[in-house]
Amino acid sequence: QVQLVESGGGLVQPGGSLRLSCVASGIKFAFWDMAWYRQAPGRQRELVARRNRGGIFNYADSVKGRFSIFRPSGNNTVYLQMNNLLPEDTAVYYCNAVDQLNTSNEYWGPGTQVWVSS
Repeated sequence: QVQLVESGGGLVQPGGSLRLSCVASGIKFAFWDMAWYRQAPGRQRELVARRNRGGIFNYADSVKGRFSIFRPSGNNTVYLQMNNLLPEDTAVYYCNAVDQLNTSNEYWGPGTQVWVSS
């Protein structure tokens, strides 16, 4: 059974930093693309950052230079380091996994809330 569990959300002041974690179980991590999405109230879910199994990175323009996705080898965890947070980064952040050998296999975590406010 595939399970993604996010953690690390919370309240932070503008300009602050947070690191989100997503622990994946039930998948062979090396063969999956991992990504972070977010959804703010009244808005559609949007891609924040993706790292595919080939090591290619994609970032939303709004977070380039501030956010970084990384997945250290040896554990089934993907991180989203978020620096210089802005109020518009407030959203629920979701971990996403897609099997590149069968892209119909896609999973989501339950999400972790990030608030950026003074």
